[in-house]
Amino acid sequence: MSKHPLFPQGEFPTAGLIRRLAAMFYDFLLCVALLIIVTFIYKLIQMSIIGVEQLKQLSDSGALDKDPLLSTILFFTLFGFFAKFWTYKGQTLGMQVWGLRIQNTDGTAISLWQAMLRFLVAIASFLCIGLGYFWMLWDKQGRTWHDIYSDSQVVRLPKGIHKKK
Repeated sequence: MSKHPLFPQGEFPTAGLIRRLAAMFYDFLLCVALLIIVTFIYKLIQMSIIGVEQLKQLSDSGALDKDPLLSTILFFTLFGFFAKFWTYKGQTLGMQVWGLRIQNTDGTAISLWQAMLRFLVAIASFLCIGLGYFWMLWDKQGRTWHDIYSDSQVVRLPKGIHKKK
């Protein structure tokens, strides 16, 4: 997948922690809704395959509490959500609202490989009590762990510059 330039081009400041967290919260709400819909569809398919009564019995017995197939589907759904937005326009919906963008240092969109690294390291950052996110407060370039490992940056776009070409 070749790198494509993102619009607008230019030198933009590194995004601050508060804006990043605000965009993350917005995306969190969207992701919860997405995961609810995917789970609902999964359960409908499951119900059509094994039947309502069998599904109820499995559910009541706790056999469905740790469904590895559902967990895998939800994981890849989340990755797909972020990868699509990050590799196409460099912005999730929450990032668009808060004027942020993920890009390479040359202003091009990140690759699918970078998106995968970013996604996995962001999870690790979160699981380490947010240390990977707060790392930007000590990093001289204002980078989080996932910025560093994916060799990408999150920049703050100026207001009013979001208009299409």
